[in-house]
Amino acid sequence: MDKDLTEAQKELFDWIKDYIKDFRHSPSIRQMMKAMDLKSPAPIQSRLKHLQEKGYISWQEGRARTLQLANQIIGNSVPVLGSVAAGGLIETYSDETETLDINDVFQKDGVFALTVNGDSMVDAYIADGDMVLMEPIRELNFLKNGTIVSAMVPGSGTTLKYFFKKNNKIILEAANPNYDPLILNLNEVVIQGKLLAVWRKF
Repeated sequence: MDKDLTEAQKELFDWIKDYIKDFRHSPSIRQMMKAMDLKSPAPIQSRLKHLQEKGYISWQEGRARTLQLANQIIGNSVPVLGSVAAGGLIETYSDETETLDINDVFQKDGVFALTVNGDSMVDAYIADGDMVLMEPIRELNFLKNGTIVSAMVPGSGTTLKYFFKKNNKIILEAANPNYDPLILNLNEVVIQGKLLAVWRKF
């Protein structure tokens, strides 16, 4: 699974996994700097960005302890990493430790779950309070237009929308006519995952 990581990225990722396993929370940038024997936060931030782009973690730059592992499947469950907006943009993953049982769902590498907040995807049969199972995006070029994705706009938040790429622009469209599409430059958005399944509890 780690074959697409550089040696430095893998070293940091392995250390983060061990730290979270031992302490049940994410490390600080300063702790990562000390562990990697670095004097500046810049190399750590660069490695974290690459780990996020490759689907290994979720992380909000500038926010303390927002790092979460996005690929940690425990037994027959996947981690619920927080909430994703189906309306406006909200703060991304929280520190929740709940897990979602997916015995009857085909498990792919790195699957994670998000709780939906809002009604912008109701015409896609995704309602407020549903949980969505997401597969991390490894390569944006292979993502098809019309795919439902969780997308993070750095500094703003995360949202669940239909994905379209047109003329070097990313368009995130709702499944509700009451919401206008979000039109963003490629460098303004990180596509975190694509929809695998919707989980609804009655």
